[in-house]
Amino acid sequence: MKKAGIRLCGAIGLVFTLIFLMGTVHAAKIKDIAYFMGSRSNALIGYGLVVGLNGTGDNTNTLFTVNTLANILDNMGINVDPTQVKIKNVAAVMVTAKLPPFLRIGSRIDIQASSIGDAKSLEGGTLLMTPLKATDGKVYAVSQGPISTGGFSISGASGSSVQKNHPTVGFISGGATVEKEVPIHYDELSSLDLVLKTPDFTTAGKTAAAICSAVPGMTARAVDAATIKLELPPGQHGDMVAMVTQVENVEVQPEVSAKVVINERTGTIVMGENVRITPVAVAHGSLTVQITEKSAVSQPLPFSQGQTVVTPQTSIQVQEAKGALAVVGGGVTIGQVIQGLNAIGATPRDLINILQSIKAAGAMQADLELI
Repeated sequence: MKKAGIRLCGAIGLVFTLIFLMGTVHAAKIKDIAYFMGSRSNALIGYGLVVGLNGTGDNTNTLFTVNTLANILDNMGINVDPTQVKIKNVAAVMVTAKLPPFLRIGSRIDIQASSIGDAKSLEGGTLLMTPLKATDGKVYAVSQGPISTGGFSISGASGSSVQKNHPTVGFISGGATVEKEVPIHYDELSSLDLVLKTPDFTTAGKTAAAICSAVPGMTARAVDAATIKLELPPGQHGDMVAMVTQVENVEVQPEVSAKVVINERTGTIVMGENVRITPVAVAHGSLTVQITEKSAVSQPLPFSQGQTVVTPQTSIQVQEAKGALAVVGGGVTIGQVIQGLNAIGATPRDLINILQSIKAAGAMQADLELI
């Protein structure tokens, strides 16, 4: 006998987490909510080979790995026939890294190597010298060294296997050496742009006012919702580094927009502190449909020419829970909004549909974002 149950109550997932951000918004340092123009990381990428694998490398049919290994050997003066090259101990990888600002030649950065062929694992391998380029096509770092995967993959002859973490992606701490710098000369600047990580006109205005009052001699002006232009007086040109040190430690209370974020895949709801709901009446019930199937045997009469067959028998039951009409009062704080939603008596998994319906009715003064 086989049973199948379908619960139609707007459930998004079996596990539902409801998180409410409560409390007073505290001031944050400017360096935590903004960055200075020019002081950003740059992405680097390169193509290389990982050697020394224990038979877990690319298949011989992976031609780009074969050709790359043959070219490397040819550049070393070793002439080989690519058709005779075996690469089970070699894997082609893409190497990625981030070049932080202000690093000098000789500094070390972390790298990550990811297999692009059909290698089973990079465990125990060594990355050969790989140039890392930026979007301008120039080499900014060179990487090389032993790969650390933090995992493994073992398979048996019967097809069973055990795997920990992701063995086809490796990591080398300090695996690349910076060969070219990204020039940034703050000591020669008389003006500098401060960029908010989350654009907001009110926050930009507060930030400019806080800088002007906290840093003597600094002129700060909000250009738009994300940019604050900082200018030094003529007599203090060349002191931008000292001024930046003071600016990044100034505290500002950023504005938080009223928003409800719903993750339909995991059933997670996050509500901001400024979410408000006007008085609204809500009735919510759940519908349960249960389908039960069992098999019956149809036996023909003796000496008849009929055949014994199995016939399915299906039973369907429908139940609808009663949902009383409840009034959700208008909330002026996030705590009052929570109390109003809890008064409905719905299960947490039903709150996603309730919040969407309240927003559709125009009773929620907040943005509803689905991710």
